[in-house]
Amino acid sequence: MKKLIIINGPNLNLLGKREPTIYGNLTFENFLETLKQRFPDVEIDFFQSNIEGELIDKLHEVGFSYDGIVLNAGAYTHTSVGIGDAVKAIETKVVEVHISNTFGREAFRHQSYISPNASGVILGFGLQSYELAIQSFL
Repeated sequence: MKKLIIINGPNLNLLGKREPTIYGNLTFENFLETLKQRFPDVEIDFFQSNIEGELIDKLHEVGFSYDGIVLNAGAYTHTSVGIGDAVKAIETKVVEVHISNTFGREAFRHQSYISPNASGVILGFGLQSYELAIQSFL
């Protein structure tokens, strides 16, 4: 059985409430249950934090023992050299995910410190971006 983890960054705990025209009306907790049902042969863990250092600590913790990491670092994608370095330092492959098409948004969202070290990037497919990332590990 593959062991994957989804790691979400800042403000993604507000999915379902935050800017529904961009992020939709579904909470991530509800969506996570759908993912677990869709992939019954995959162990899917989940972690969310609004704190940069906690995201880095979690990457260090799981980055040598899991089969894959689905990472949506939120706004830290565009600002955190530390998260980018953490992705580079670990052995587990990371797929960077974004719900929205970041290239269709503000110019500062076009830069990612994670992408150069990720095995792939999926963006702009709403919550389905996570499903596509999981499929990439199978």
